Amino acid sequence: MERQNSGTTAHRRGRFPALVAALLAAGLAVGGCAAGGGDRGETSADHAARGNGRTAPAAPDGGSRVNPEGGDERARPSTAPAPDYLSTFALDVDTASYGYARRTLAEGRLPDPATVRPEEFVNSFRPDYPRPADNGFSVTLDGARAGSDGWSLVRVGLATRAADRTGERPPAALTFVVDISGSMAEPGRLDLVKESLGLLADELRDDDSIALVTFSDEAETRLPMTRVGEARGRVREVVNSLATTSSTNVEAGVRTGYDVAVEGHRKDATNRVVLLSDALANTGATEAGAILERIEEERKAYGITLFGVGVGSDYGDAFMEQLADRGDGQTTYVSTSAQARKVFVDQLPAQVELRARDAKAQVAFDRGTVERFRLIGYENREVADEDFRDDRVDGGEIGAGHTVTALYAVKTRPGASGPVATATVRWLDPATRAPHERSGSVGTAGLTADLWGGGHDSLQLTAISAYFADALRGGGLPGGPGLPALAERAEAIAGRSGSAVVRELAASVRQADGLLRRADGPGRTPDGDGAREGELRAGDPYS
Repeated sequence: MERQNSGTTAHRRGRFPALVAALLAAGLAVGGCAAGGGDRGETSADHAARGNGRTAPAAPDGGSRVNPEGGDERARPSTAPAPDYLSTFALDVDTASYGYARRTLAEGRLPDPATVRPEEFVNSFRPDYPRPADNGFSVTLDGARAGSDGWSLVRVGLATRAADRTGERPPAALTFVVDISGSMAEPGRLDLVKESLGLLADELRDDDSIALVTFSDEAETRLPMTRVGEARGRVREVVNSLATTSSTNVEAGVRTGYDVAVEGHRKDATNRVVLLSDALANTGATEAGAILERIEEERKAYGITLFGVGVGSDYGDAFMEQLADRGDGQTTYVSTSAQARKVFVDQLPAQVELRARDAKAQVAFDRGTVERFRLIGYENREVADEDFRDDRVDGGEIGAGHTVTALYAVKTRPGASGPVATATVRWLDPATRAPHERSGSVGTAGLTADLWGGGHDSLQLTAISAYFADALRGGGLPGGPGLPALAERAEAIAGRSGSAVVRELAASVRQADGLLRRADGPGRTPDGDGAREGELRAGDPYS
């Protein structure tokens, strides 16, 4: 089953509504995968009262248990929980939603609630989870009480081993598809893209390959797939010559980009298309369905994934996310030189080395101790519970040094004690496509601490970012302390850690609080000045 984007996330401004209409006409309506997380629009999903009639899948550990050395060993499956006590999702987590929300708030506007995805807020910060010694995942579960009425927050943390920048890795074949339409002339768009590509040219290895396609009303191949070692100077020349022209034909850019990527495909390499755009298409929109079909075809045939980098104050967030989801990739958003450096110097070169393909997670809650639970976000990444071990079903591509966090609101039964949740991650080896699994668990004893009373900064930061996103979407999560309190707690963490990115989070929370107080409703743009973007600091523990 494929994950589909919600039809409610249509961007309300400019040229994007027509494109969304075309996407919906192509069948990309509400994603109906019935995962165990329940109706994410409710404050609490009472899964015990809402059985779904599906056959229960294998046990939470699937008969694959983790031995003390970290390997997998087969074992007899135990009894599985009822399907309505399972939550299953793919691990292709983006961060663009948080970056775009911060940009919007800094300009004195509230983000459209449809563009706010809590899991992307949460995953914009990198917790210090234990790293595995091998190429698999570590699985960490923790949590704390979020109120006096039985509600807790339970965090599921997954992490891969970091890349060795000097060690061996498969080569990369990267096709950059760059938007040079008229809308990219705004400061912070094409100029930032050119800066980003210049940075990346110095980071790639001689054995990596690079191609460059530009598009406006038409697409043009500026550089065919070429080994970097012999073309660094040529890459810089092409990048420096980029200039804006006319309309935005994303369809032409993506089609040509994939043509170039297929022609330059390298076996046993990481083949990826990198789309840099504000995603405000106004030409070729009637072919939107065909764009998505082409992306999926090349992903299946050649393993070519899509990485979307969004720019601009007016940004087609929903469209970019749909492209990346179909391309088994991710999206991010940059608006400053510091953010561009983080993506193109720190992240993209390291994540060229894949640790996992088609990665999925399934969390099984214990009916004896858990009354209700709710997965916070992940609406667009739900996977049917019974598809967890169907390796034909698309998951996420996970690179080296990656972390994924999922946060649940969980209400335990009064007086109950014992196991609460078991999380299992399943993935395919990038080279052999052999399946692997690892699991972790947490019980009631691990949820006794008060969320805000202890010194667990990492868990508090996860909670702050989730409650912040929830407030921008209208609120409703249990235990929410309100935006002023969230800002104070973020500032306290920034003070203890010296983290610039957490300080920026605190500033964004305060901006949102002021705008929400002054706005008549969630779409109105009140008067006000936005705060200037801060700079990321090297060595920031949460960047």
